Amino acid sequence: MASYADVLQYLSSLDYPAGKDDVVREAEREGAPPDVLRALRGLPPVDYANGTEVARSADIEAAPEITDAQRGAQGRDKRHQRVSQHLRSI
Repeated sequence: MASYADVLQYLSSLDYPAGKDDVVREAEREGAPPDVLRALRGLPPVDYANGTEVARSADIEAAPEITDAQRGAQGRDKRHQRVSQHLRSI
């Protein structure tokens, strides 16, 4: 299965905004493997502002290298890692 990093790797030279066809064509030109192309061909036919937006819209796992047990541990972690430090004590 393709990852965010895989998708972004093959779209690094694409000019945005770009439509689905432009995204797929660029990935093919860059030699993307079949799993990346499959994910990109499944994109909704809209214009994308950047590579991150493409990766989020593609049917891929954000971090496939993380196991289910690690995801569970992250969910149980009481520290809010994405909250600014000054808000953690509130």
